[in-house]
Amino acid sequence: MTAMQRAPHPAPWPLLDLDVAQLRAAGNKAVPFRQFILKVHSRCNLSCSYCYVYEMADQGWRGLPKRMSTAVAVKTVERIGEHVSRHQLASVDVILHGGEPLLAGAEWLAGLVASLRSRVPAQVNMTVQTNGTLLDHAMLTTLKDLGVRIGVSLDGDAEATGRHRRYASGRNSFDAVADGLGRLQTEEFRDIYGGILCTVDVENDPVSTYEALLKFAPPALDLLLPHANWSCPPPGDGYADWLISVFDRWYAAPRQETRIRLFSELIQLILGRPGEVEGLGLLPSTLVVVDTDGSVKQLDSLSSAYPGAADLGLDVFSGGFGAALEHPMTVARQIGREALAPDCLACPVADTCGGGLYPHRYRQGEGFLNPSVYCQDLLRLIRHVRERILTDLSLLLGLQAVRFDFRS
Repeated sequence: MTAMQRAPHPAPWPLLDLDVAQLRAAGNKAVPFRQFILKVHSRCNLSCSYCYVYEMADQGWRGLPKRMSTAVAVKTVERIGEHVSRHQLASVDVILHGGEPLLAGAEWLAGLVASLRSRVPAQVNMTVQTNGTLLDHAMLTTLKDLGVRIGVSLDGDAEATGRHRRYASGRNSFDAVADGLGRLQTEEFRDIYGGILCTVDVENDPVSTYEALLKFAPPALDLLLPHANWSCPPPGDGYADWLISVFDRWYAAPRQETRIRLFSELIQLILGRPGEVEGLGLLPSTLVVVDTDGSVKQLDSLSSAYPGAADLGLDVFSGGFGAALEHPMTVARQIGREALAPDCLACPVADTCGGGLYPHRYRQGEGFLNPSVYCQDLLRLIRHVRERILTDLSLLLGLQAVRFDFRS
């Protein structure tokens, strides 16, 4: 097939140009899924301006059932159980997502969780990722009883949140989320408080944003770069400066105020330890998505690239997750350096960066064999963190050597 014939395809690499059969013949083996994102409700009670589900390239949500049916839920649990048994997994993570997953209702969620816990022959670690507006006492009590940890999305103080995270009427969602987070901080619910996810907005002051989020005492904080790619560039610039400002404030604190996963993972990778967060390092992705209609999909943020980018053409009724493991898009996210662009392979921080989050590598007509659209920002951030960590380690090791000589 000529380049001219391939050009109209939205992602020639990996969908046309990655030879999965050749990789398997060479000894590359699939890594089983260990994270299952269940999109239990496809609608949301907010209208966030940057949402990749509703506001970006793929508008497929319009044709999805609002809530996952009982039949889909039952079959999904069955398929997860089969996958666990086939690969002899000791534990899996199940993340309830949307839309807004809490719109599915407490009773429906309780039934799903009970089914997962009783029918999947492994430890099932349950999390729900919510916009936080529906965390009243009754919902929190249900989630606590179910042993479901809660992650909440929030972008900072009221002004920062009001820029993007609004109701369809335009009303700011901050007060409702703050109420929910206030309940989560209480002794009654603190043990199911997973943390806060914040989408970076360079229009918001970085240190003020971080300190506003600290007021909610999150056990962990995720900083997410806005979903963008080479054909749909990020809003604004200066992401490295923003993240470095937060890093310096976080790192210089006399005690760790919260765990910022992006920075913790970078430090681990710099010190030669494997990372655990998708979008850094070279460990294979083990995440798969089931939508409300039972369709099995890739990382759902791929829908920010082009319509259908997350689609695998599979569903829980037609088969298990084995076929999804052999799909070129899955394979591309499991083969480490072999999925990196030439520029990435020549980069001194390639093993730390790992090419960046997969959806951020997309370029129309080429696909995903590119550096991240945030390449230069990631390079600056990694170099900054590495310099601070290695400098402090050198000082620490030097002091230890001096003390040892003194004791001698």
